[in-house]
Amino acid sequence: MQNLPWVDCYMQTLRSENKSENTQKSYASGLRGLIETTLPGESVFSEADFQGLSVLDLAQRMEPLNGRIDRWTHSLSDLRPTTYNARLAAARHLLKWLGHRWPDHLVRARSGKRLPRTLNKREMTMVLDAAAKSEDPAASIIVTMMLDTGLRVSEVCNLDSNDIDLEDGSARVYGGKGDKDRIVLFTKRTLERIDAWIPIREARVRNDDFAFLLNSAGRRLQPRGVQRLMDRLATEAGLPKGKLTPHVLRHNFATGLLERGADLVTIQRLLGHSSIATTRVYLEISDQTLREVYHRAQATREKLEEAATATEKSPDELIESTPSTSSLGIE
Repeated sequence: MQNLPWVDCYMQTLRSENKSENTQKSYASGLRGLIETTLPGESVFSEADFQGLSVLDLAQRMEPLNGRIDRWTHSLSDLRPTTYNARLAAARHLLKWLGHRWPDHLVRARSGKRLPRTLNKREMTMVLDAAAKSEDPAASIIVTMMLDTGLRVSEVCNLDSNDIDLEDGSARVYGGKGDKDRIVLFTKRTLERIDAWIPIREARVRNDDFAFLLNSAGRRLQPRGVQRLMDRLATEAGLPKGKLTPHVLRHNFATGLLERGADLVTIQRLLGHSSIATTRVYLEISDQTLREVYHRAQATREKLEEAATATEKSPDELIESTPSTSSLGIE
């Protein structure tokens, strides 16, 4: 393999490791800058040079201690920590594939903990209403299914009709992130949306396509098309651009379960997380929600106390009052 073009060999390795399409694209684009980084005295790489590089030539070029990786990481200094770390992850994977050892002095950037974004109840109600009134008949089933099951956008798009068990009220997700299979459960609301969608799907289906969600041309929905739908629904619901995404609905699903008393292990299995550490971030959101509820309750109590003080009456006036007419209902 050492004399074969590295691009095809490396991409085949990513596919064999069941890396998602997004990960494959991210690695491919992120590594180009590293491989094209020049050392003093080297000429700039052409596209033909990049594509024609053999695995052996690339291994020699990526020698960890020749200074190329250091120059490349220095050029990434203006990136956000999360983006920087993603580029480092791609480079680390490439070096391991080439048989090199990652330099100990190159470490991940420290990034502050970012809580997943969620919609509040009012915003979620507006989104559901916009989906129900949308001209796109797929809008309601997509929003409801993602909100009630926690499916990733790729999993929703890859869902086939025979993956769904209406009698059991569930669906089997095959080859989720990390190539893991799992079961997701439907609510009564989701089952109602599925029943309403099936006749529309049957009118759209072409060539015995198994895809459950089809666009108006009869083709399987793609993640990019779902995001465009979310952008339209956000506008119709009066939300800022970018606030509604497929992943936001997934976060709402998880936080909703947690707030209703579900344990982390159950949420982990429903979301398809390989590590419970990934799921544990929702505890932070729960704590944040707890603080918000507490502060709202305290503010309400203060308003009631102010109202009681403002409407305080003399003893004579209190005799004329009755419990049924009391403004506070506590006399």
